[in-house]
This record gives sequence, C-alpha cells and structure tokens, in this order.
Amino acid sequence: MRAKLERIVRRAPEVMVKITGPTKSVAHLKSHLAYITRNGELDAETEQGASLTGRSRLKDLQQRWEDDAVLDDKRRRDGALSIDIILSMPAGTDAIAVKDSARAFAIETFDGNHDDVFVQHLDDKHPHVHLTVRSLGHDGKRLNPRKADLQAWRERFAGELRLRGIATEATPRRTRGRVRKADRGPVLALRKRKIRPDVDRFARTDVLSEVRGGKVVKHPWDEKIMSRQDAIRQRYLDYAAELKRSGAAADHALSRQIRQFVNDMPAVETRRHALKNELSELANTRRRGAEQGVDAEGRHQTRGNDRTR
Repeated sequence: MRAKLERIVRRAPEVMVKITGPTKSVAHLKSHLAYITRNGELDAETEQGASLTGRSRLKDLQQRWEDDAVLDDKRRRDGALSIDIILSMPAGTDAIAVKDSARAFAIETFDGNHDDVFVQHLDDKHPHVHLTVRSLGHDGKRLNPRKADLQAWRERFAGELRLRGIATEATPRRTRGRVRKADRGPVLALRKRKIRPDVDRFARTDVLSEVRGGKVVKHPWDEKIMSRQDAIRQRYLDYAAELKRSGAAADHALSRQIRQFVNDMPAVETRRHALKNELSELANTRRRGAEQGVDAEGRHQTRGNDRTR
C-alpha cells in the first residue's frame, strides 16, 4: 500500500485498457483484423506465440476463426465472435515494454482458453496494442467482461509494466477526485463533426429549465457522489496521519505529499454541474453585455437613436 500511495501522489502514468467493441459477423471480424494489421503489413502474434507475417498468414487465421464460427450453433445471431481490446500507455513509454506487458497480460488473463491475436501500433504518440480475443472459450464458455473485470485487467496490465521497470498505476478516476465519466466514442465522433448528440441536447434542455426556473433540483446520485468523494479523501488523510506517527523521515515526507495531493484534488463536479455553470456564466456575460451595450461577442450594440450609415 505504501508503494501504491507513492505512485498515486507522484502521479505515475495511468494505464488504459479499453474494450472498443465486439465483432458480430465474419465480415466485421475480417475488416477488424485487416485494420489492426494494416492489411497484413504489420506483424501479428497469436496466443501460442506464433508470428503472422503477410496477408496469407492473416487469411489463414481469418479462415480458421470463420470455420469455428460456422460450427458454433449455440451463438446467437447477434452474439459476439470476438472482443476487441486496446492496451495503451502515455507518450514516451518504452514501446517494447508495452508489447511485452501486453503479451504477458493476454497469457495471464485468458490462460490459453481463448484464442487471441495482438498487434502493436507505433504510428500514434501513445504506444498501444490491439488485442482481439475470441469470445468462445475452449471450455465452451463465452467471454463476457464486466466493469469489475475491466478494472482487474487494468491492474494486471499495470503490474506487468512495473515488472518491466515502468512506474505506472491503474487507479479508478474517483480515487483521483474525478467523478465525470469519459464520453463514449460515438458521442465524441458526433461532436468532432460539429453535430450535437442527443445526450448533450437533452442535458442542456434539462439544465436550462432548472436555471430559468430558479430552482435547485437535488438528485440522490449527486449526494452519493459527494459522500463517496468525502470518504475517499478522508481515507487518504487517515493514511497520512498514520505515516506521520512513524519515526521515519521518509514516512513523514510521504505524509506531507499525501496531504498536498488531497488539497490539489479537483472540486467535485458532475457533468450536470459543469453544464449548469457554463450556462450560468453565459447568462451573466449576456446580462453584463446588455448593461454595457455590448453583445455576447463583444460587439457594441447600436442604440435606438443612432443612425446607420
């Protein structure tokens, strides 16, 4: 726990293990394998350590998985053929360590029960590995990861990296004081195309109604979030107090670092709070602008008795 606290307060890089989605058809599987291998230009590796080089070896793998899918008469029509996972680290992390850690992670996690193939991509500033795992295991059970599984996977990947000399952590965002969930890929894609997603539109309408009504609506989940954050921050302070009681100078130093870490944690702000503050600030800006004869973009408004030339 002491080593973990040191990594947390020193803000060791956080691993990312993300399920990007399932492949639900043979065509989708072929497309995905072609994408991660750049149509066979990048070498792939199987769970048995075999290297797949070139399009012909990739086609052999695709055909084998396709044949197995045809014989799988218990799979639902929309059932997943494979689960696609990304294991990533921040820019500057040793790429070889990332690849070796991903390999060890796959061996430890799926224990030879699920066929898998992985490819490392280095064309992005973040070294990462695409790992594709067949859903149907050799024991007849299907891979169905839950939220707790994903956190366990993050911790395992981080552990493998630490074994290779990379200081890293896999803490849940709430332990770092962050309560807002990351936006899903489709939502981010719509925003990038300047299209407002329904989730944004509904949230904005809801908050606007609250702001215009002048009423503060309490939500039970907000109170739960605040209570959880209070408990997390108090737990850090309890650790700091325990370390301070030690006679070791290193423990005293870590105690101070923990207290500073808690002081620097961000204010608890949900997505709803952030949107409400944004709309309130916009309303205040417009009101001040109206009082000063300036619109929201900073342009002077034309007075009624001014003549336009």
